[in-house]
Amino acid sequence: MADEKEGAMRIDVELVRQLAALLDDTNLTEIEVEDADRKVRVARKAPQVAAAVQYAPAPVAAPAAAPATGAAPAAEPAAAPSTANAVKSPMVGTAYLAPNPEAKPFIAVGQKVAAGDTLLIIEAMKVMNPITAPAAGTVAAILVGSGQPVEFDQPLVVVE
Repeated sequence: MADEKEGAMRIDVELVRQLAALLDDTNLTEIEVEDADRKVRVARKAPQVAAAVQYAPAPVAAPAAAPATGAAPAAEPAAAPSTANAVKSPMVGTAYLAPNPEAKPFIAVGQKVAAGDTLLIIEAMKVMNPITAPAAGTVAAILVGSGQPVEFDQPLVVVE
């Protein structure tokens, strides 16, 4: 056995391929498996995606003349809230804005919340993890949708 070195790790290429396929199927960024005598970790760099990108509306040219109907011009759209006070995801998982599909959402934009109030839940490995308000304030923006996958440290909700 000249090819095999004493103590060298034998890599199960098929296992690595299966784990890589599992990463693709589940949109995870890393996975680790361990058995009695080996540990295999497969990871990939997460794509650089801006979390909850909010696009400003396209500029609209001012009307040349007031309409003949006497209708008032449309109001300016509100500025997008800053994510400086955003509650961020402590884990990778799936965000849910309500306790179940038929229930009303935990929060709505403009709603006042107290410290410790549940803002949403993140499901990770079949466990529902409540994400709570760190301080009292008003919900300025909800940056994720229900059922949306979220990454670690992704802004979820802005509480001002």
